[in-house]
Amino acid sequence: MTNAPLDRYDRVAMALHWLIAILLIGNILIAWYFKTLHGLAQIGPVQWHKSIGITVLLLSLARLAWRLISPPPPLPASVAGWERRAALLVYGLFYLVMIAMPLTGWAMVSASQLIFIFPIRLYGVIPWPAIGPLTHLPAAQMKAAHDSFAAAHGLLAKLAYALILLHVGAALRHQFIRRDTVVSRMVPFLRKPA
Repeated sequence: MTNAPLDRYDRVAMALHWLIAILLIGNILIAWYFKTLHGLAQIGPVQWHKSIGITVLLLSLARLAWRLISPPPPLPASVAGWERRAALLVYGLFYLVMIAMPLTGWAMVSASQLIFIFPIRLYGVIPWPAIGPLTHLPAAQMKAAHDSFAAAHGLLAKLAYALILLHVGAALRHQFIRRDTVVSRMVPFLRKPA
């Protein structure tokens, strides 16, 4: 059995889902990489990390707007009530991560004297503004703000790791244990389980 042709919601939602997923995982890998570097060697990967983070933010806002304009189709009837509630919670937490993580990163770099030396330039080309009020804080307040945003960014990264594992685990459960159609809604080439 093959999937029915995808409707407009499915195509847009699927494209945003996979694009954000690839960028988010790529950005996690870049963060792990630049943490192994020292000094000036970090600059290039950090700049890419900022660019990808802002891109994830913009795409996540677009995806959220798309969900509000065009709600997703309902889950199959075979999905239990507790699974529906768990899915809603995980989706909500993913949106929190996809929006708050780039925002805390943006705030963190804005609350650093380095913003004047290494301004945000998306992909080395497009200037992106710093958060103005944070760039004008007195030194001690700027450091405190930077440290607070860095801590929040780190906690959100840990939440992202947990959510990714939970999401992949649930997808594998639906595909190979439950053998329902949930995963085939977001993987265009996947055949629905027999």
